Amino acid sequence: MSQLVWWQDAVIYQVYPRSYADADGDGMGDLPGITSRLDHLVELGVDALWLSPFYRSPQADAGYDVADYRDVDPRFGTMADFDALMAGAGERQLRVIVDLVPNHTSVEHPWFKEALRAGPGSHARDRYHFRKGTGPDGEQPPNRWKSVFGGPAWTRVDDGEWYLHLFDASQPDLNWDLPEVREEFESILRFWLDKGVAGFRVDVANALVKESGLPDWVDTGEAIPPGHPGAPPMWDQEGVHEIYRSWRRLLDTYPDDRMMVGEAWVRPPERLVRYVRPDEMQQAFNFAYLLAGWTAVDQRTAVDASISGANSVGAIATWVLSNHDVVRHATRLGFRVAHPAQQGIGVGDPQPDRALGLRRARAATLFMLALPGSAYLYQGEELGLPDHTTLPDSARQDPTWERSGHTIRGRDGSRVPIPWKADAPSYGFGPSDRSWLPQPALWAEYALDQQRGVPGSTYELYRAALRLRRQHRLGRGTLDWLPGDVLAFTNGDVTVVTNFGPAPAPLPVGEVILTSGDLAADGTLPPDTTAWLIA
Repeated sequence: MSQLVWWQDAVIYQVYPRSYADADGDGMGDLPGITSRLDHLVELGVDALWLSPFYRSPQADAGYDVADYRDVDPRFGTMADFDALMAGAGERQLRVIVDLVPNHTSVEHPWFKEALRAGPGSHARDRYHFRKGTGPDGEQPPNRWKSVFGGPAWTRVDDGEWYLHLFDASQPDLNWDLPEVREEFESILRFWLDKGVAGFRVDVANALVKESGLPDWVDTGEAIPPGHPGAPPMWDQEGVHEIYRSWRRLLDTYPDDRMMVGEAWVRPPERLVRYVRPDEMQQAFNFAYLLAGWTAVDQRTAVDASISGANSVGAIATWVLSNHDVVRHATRLGFRVAHPAQQGIGVGDPQPDRALGLRRARAATLFMLALPGSAYLYQGEELGLPDHTTLPDSARQDPTWERSGHTIRGRDGSRVPIPWKADAPSYGFGPSDRSWLPQPALWAEYALDQQRGVPGSTYELYRAALRLRRQHRLGRGTLDWLPGDVLAFTNGDVTVVTNFGPAPAPLPVGEVILTSGDLAADGTLPPDTTAWLIA
């Protein structure tokens, strides 16, 4: 692409609607609450916001179980509220990306309710994956596939058939071999594009197509790509790419460079970049980078693989450190050996060193925001928010907690409503003291009003980094590594140095324009600290 377009260097901010801002005081964030806080995003300096699901839903999986893809759930407001949000964002030159959940619907979706009524052999059941069971009376699931959330990936209905759900039983998988399913989702895309959205974050983008016949498979923990013996028959199948090529053709009929970003947990990197070939998606989340260890070797390896992989298909790299599905980076980096990103933390678990976690998180953020390409931020990380690691188990709502037999805490710790004002009810989340997940007392010290205008605060660090990133056009630059004992690179006229080692390190010659933490008295760079310099 000869001319860079907006998404190629954009900083995109994820808004998790139920936890961002509550306008009516019911304890659940909503669209009017988001609209009331749009100025925060302008002040922060981001280019766009990505809205996690706000569609009509029973909320069995926090809205990723969609009952109506063309309506707003009353918990979040109305379609008029969505239109007002779009208008407010447009007035502030903020683009809006919405979540799309195409792998599965809710059990409350009209299609699935029709399938239950219609019975075996019906066209309505063809829209999903219904099968007869195994065993003498069909009392065993059709195969041994497991749910991502724990337990079997099959649930039996009253007439004896089973339906597939790679996630919760409330989320039956759609059959993407059926043209009607493909036509329906193209219609859904048009509905939101006509409302002016800038694009879509595609949930579970690597799962839509399953291997023909749904062959039996047992996960051995090995990362085996499709086409090889033992490869998983439900992930990263070749057929997904024609779906995205079709969607890309549709998006290209609209003005203003509409885009897609895929959530695809795909390995190895050469498989992932196939999703961002010139006629498919524009971006895919860089989970290999998110999961990289806190060492200079691991970080450089992840960055090199990301950039070279993107370059190989004419795409741009994207960067992300936190989202609603993983432990926030201010928490997982608070362990000497980083905590597994997808394993929640609760009462009785080893607890992170909060100071260490925040120090590393600030350093990681400055490192990331200096990389060329596009970056994604998760709401609250600009405040330095950690996970709620002592959330009472009785308050947990993530289906992973129940389906894993209470062995995996799940993702609730990263989803707790964020604090805006230290001495307000619900820390300013809403006008009442209600919040759908309990907020910890330590939220007061992270509140926005305790950080705005305070030199050295995490919030002001993010503001400064985003301002300098834009000023120096780092998102549109080129990375060149520098030799030495610490990890350092240049991007345009900015030199970036991160000290992953245990001892202070000397800085190269130049004017320091931003640091993630104070320099040592002798001017050296302390451990777990990043500095930006210009010659």
